[in-house]
Amino acid sequence: MIVNIFWGSLMIAAGLFLLICASVKSEFVVYRILAARSKIIWGEKVYRFHQVSGGLIVIFGILMILGIIGK
Repeated sequence: MIVNIFWGSLMIAAGLFLLICASVKSEFVVYRILAARSKIIWGEKVYRFHQVSGGLIVIFGILMILGIIGK
């Protein structure tokens, strides 16, 4: 159970990072690298892609903490 809480929390943190950085179009170095690599495929829709991906990662992190997935 502790392992699920740990990994679920990390997933939530990563998802929030993507969601927030994409929402404000952050100039943070790590996010700029992620956005540049994703822009090759997604073009100008890269920010929307990262928002959706971040939201899904947060949801899966919550499900993992609750023990619904990752048993």
